[in-house]
Amino acid sequence: MTQQEQLETSLSLTINGDRVRLKGISPTMTLLEYLRVNGWVGTKEGCGDGDCGACTVAIVAEGADNQPHYQAVNSCLIPIGSLAGRQIITVEGIANGALHPVQQAMVETGGSQCGYCTPGFIMSLFAAYYDGTLDDGALEGNLCRCTGYLPIRRAAQQVAKATPVDRFSQTLVAATTNLEPVRYTDHEQQFFRPTRLQEAIDLLQHNPQAVLVAGATDLGLEMSHHRQSFPILISLEAVSELKQIGETPDFVEIGAAVPLSQVETQLRGIFPSLDEMLHWFAARQVRNRATIGGNLGTASPIGDLPPVLLALDTQVQITGIAGDRSLPLAQFFKGYRQTELQPGEIIRSIQIPRQPTPGAARRLSQSYKIGKRGTDDISIVAASFTIDLDAEDRILQARLAYGGVAATPVRAIEVEQRLIGQSWTRETVQQVKPDLREAFTPLTDLRASADYRKLLIANLFEKFFVEMERQAVALGA
Repeated sequence: MTQQEQLETSLSLTINGDRVRLKGISPTMTLLEYLRVNGWVGTKEGCGDGDCGACTVAIVAEGADNQPHYQAVNSCLIPIGSLAGRQIITVEGIANGALHPVQQAMVETGGSQCGYCTPGFIMSLFAAYYDGTLDDGALEGNLCRCTGYLPIRRAAQQVAKATPVDRFSQTLVAATTNLEPVRYTDHEQQFFRPTRLQEAIDLLQHNPQAVLVAGATDLGLEMSHHRQSFPILISLEAVSELKQIGETPDFVEIGAAVPLSQVETQLRGIFPSLDEMLHWFAARQVRNRATIGGNLGTASPIGDLPPVLLALDTQVQITGIAGDRSLPLAQFFKGYRQTELQPGEIIRSIQIPRQPTPGAARRLSQSYKIGKRGTDDISIVAASFTIDLDAEDRILQARLAYGGVAATPVRAIEVEQRLIGQSWTRETVQQVKPDLREAFTPLTDLRASADYRKLLIANLFEKFFVEMERQAVALGA
């Protein structure tokens, strides 16, 4: 039997409690497009880029506690193939003869004016309502252009202390988040969702032209705007070996398909610079889908996580047809959107060392993202710094990493070497600032000029010094 004959010609998923079977539909059609074509028009299309939140829906997915949760996601970025076997809830599905509590709260507080963004806000509030996380963070991925945020925040506050016991909470109790394998074709495109790593490797061997996808928050942009065709997609989001987080005294290992919202929750407090960047990485809808492997694999020069991981001396664990290998992240990026991955290889995980340089008395680490709209924008410059100091505050090791300043995420190697052995003082920082301004040759684009980026490269390092010194004083160090 050929591979083509083994492929299924239908997909099934659940929308608002009803099982839906899809035949002859492109697996790269976005969920948003499918919903609107088939009558679920309460879900709105705003930007189509995952920025505005008008298209937000909820899906049932596994959380950091390995239990089912409602998660708010951007339907404009998710290919329909990725949702096979999942439960989706849209704004049409949350009222049952009466308004849902979050809908009622929006009515009572006057949280809707033109109403275009309202369904997205409602679905973000809905997911947070059952998660016990009804705070401003629940709304960070939703933009309102006319009502203003105060009434919407009041709506969230009004229902924040509720303990939901209804059909939706009961659905979570009975829900399963185990995803079945998918081998689907619409006779023009093929979509695979293996559940084991070896299956993924075998599929890649037989389909070397296939494109890998996980959360689709980057690739989904191409699908949303129909800018590129994807004849064969292999989704890695259900591969069990890629969804693990492990901790040892020496390092933390994060599977390539672990969603960033899970990393944020499970590893909070271990790496301060990672905590900071995850907060600003993107809105909650994006963090619920985006993965470590995807953020590295796209090799974007403005990816937010690579500078943090570079500054933490991260190792990339790679697997493929030829076996396993480990590579320092500093050697992983070859050029613009190019990596050291060979044909048939997959990012398996990353390993972040937990221990500072031998002999270090303390470690200083923090990251920064400069953008125009906080969590809802890409970086003008992203920076992350790690400094290990001895007992006399001399620099034992320095890692100064940046995004948005070159064709790849990059470290300021020459400045790092100059810092070794120097005292950690304002004078030392001032001495290297001119070198930092000339360390890279950034571009001028719509977001910022090259000169502005050069100033940020140097000034962010000085900001890091000032903040670390204030922190030391506050702690009495």
